[in-house]
Amino acid sequence: MFSCYTVFVLKNVTVTLPEEVAYWARTRAAEENTSVSRLIGKMLEAQMRQSDDYADAYRRWKALPGLEIDAANRLTRDEANARR
Repeated sequence: MFSCYTVFVLKNVTVTLPEEVAYWARTRAAEENTSVSRLIGKMLEAQMRQSDDYADAYRRWKALPGLEIDAANRLTRDEANARR
């Protein structure tokens, strides 16, 4: 049976931060009306997606057919600049 519901499983992790970073994270989380845990989760998810997007784009670029250029048949400077 097909279900349109997706189950998200959240995992708890412990993160050790320098006091200065923890202070910044608490302040930033308060500004965004969220918890430090959710703030860090959103930041890591954005980083993951950015990394995945780059990797996917690179794989697509590598899969493109190469240009076969024959330097022996190139135009001379005069031919390239000729106005018709």
